[in-house]
This record gives sequence, C-alpha cells and structure tokens, in this order.
Amino acid sequence: MPLSSVFERLFKWLFMLSLSTMGITAFYKNELPDPSYYDLDHLEAPRQTRIPEQAFITRVNGQEYTIQPEFSYELDGVVVSYHDSDDFSDIWHHKRWKDFINLRDLCVIWGGNVESGVYKSMNFNNDSWTCWASWPDTAVGALFRMNALSNNHLLTDSDDVKSVLMSAEPGDHIRLKGVLASYSNKANGFQRGTSTVRDDTGNGACETIYLDDFKIIKKANRKSRRLYDLSKWLTIVAGIGFLIMFAITPVRNKHRY
Repeated sequence: MPLSSVFERLFKWLFMLSLSTMGITAFYKNELPDPSYYDLDHLEAPRQTRIPEQAFITRVNGQEYTIQPEFSYELDGVVVSYHDSDDFSDIWHHKRWKDFINLRDLCVIWGGNVESGVYKSMNFNNDSWTCWASWPDTAVGALFRMNALSNNHLLTDSDDVKSVLMSAEPGDHIRLKGVLASYSNKANGFQRGTSTVRDDTGNGACETIYLDDFKIIKKANRKSRRLYDLSKWLTIVAGIGFLIMFAITPVRNKHRY
C-alpha cells in the first residue's frame, strides 16, 4: 500500500474523530457552572456613584464620539450570553450607525439569581441590542429576579481592555469598572443613552458603560474549551491533509474479473 494511502486513511480517521469531539465539546463549553463554582460574596448588586465629570471625545475608525459620563459604575457578574457588534448578522452597529466603540454586549446575572441556581433551568440569548431570558414554567420564573440581570453595552477605545473583554464567555465571573454614560456621533446623528437603575424594562433599560477596566475573575469550563479549540484546529488540519493525500494518492487498481 502506498505511503500516501496510509496517510489518507490516517487523516480521514483523525478528521472524523476531531469533528465528533468538536461537536460534543461545543455543547459543554458554554454550560453554566453550578452556584458552588462562584464566590457569591463578590456577586453583589452593582455599585454606582453620581459624578460631575465633563463630556469627552474619543475617535475610533475615523468616527468621533462624544461620551457624557453620569455615574461611576462597578459590576461583578456571571456572563450568561453575549453579542458582538461585528457579528455578520448585526446590520446596525457598524453598517447603519457607524458605531465602532460599542464592541460587545454582555448579559450578566448576580446576587440571588446566581445563589439560587435558577439560571441552570433557564435559557439566555442576545440579539443586536437586547438580552432575552426565558424559563420553562412559572415556578422557575418566580425564582428569577429581572432586577439582578443586566444587558450591558460596553464601550472602549483601549486595546488592552478590548482583548480581555472579547475573551469573556458564558459562565465566566467578570468584573468591570467604568462610567454609565450616554454617547453620540454628531457626524451621522447617532446617539444612545443609558439606564441608571436596575428595575426598568423595555427600550432604554440596558446599561451603557464606558470601560476603564475589565477583568475575568474566574474562567468557566477551561478543560472543555481547550479541548474544543484543539479539536477545531485538528479538524481543519486533518481535513486539509485528507484532501491533499486524496489528490496525490495513485488511482486504485481496478478489480480483475
């Protein structure tokens, strides 16, 4: 048997194994851990203080944004879902609004919503500007407190803050510091405000936060995420290897009758 045929079979089986592993770990890597995984003493309600700061201007991707701080703000929370502004399905932030400073929305929970473990029976998801929470029955819904959930429009022009922010995933305990702020782009008339309370709902209920600092306090599902990343790259390498070997392997001899 030609050596190329051996490698063709090897890459084929490696591809199938890696693809299966990637599919399985894709499910587990975003599973939300049990409440015992977290330090509940640090998952208290957000802290905010009125500040007299003046508006300031920042420029990103050729656009000029005016930031108007209202409160200093600190939040410890568990990420339950997120939305990236550069997602291919998002036609609003970059394309229509030219909003290149709101990099990501994070939906987080804290307090009793974590301690009770009610989130384990729920589903969370984000669209372009909203976080949605759903529960299977009224008993679960009665345990969940919407005032201990927030969808946060996160603004930054710092590469260091951005790198950490974009690595946050569901289940992670994150800590952010910054200011609740409204912001606008005079060039195209775009503007967005911020919620300053946790009890509001509907349009305008999201917190808009210009970040000074962002940390991941405790990373969730490290092993399954590492295995997912490894299997993803092995799937790509094995797939390419199989195609190359398939192309260069000599044509099999026909059976003689």
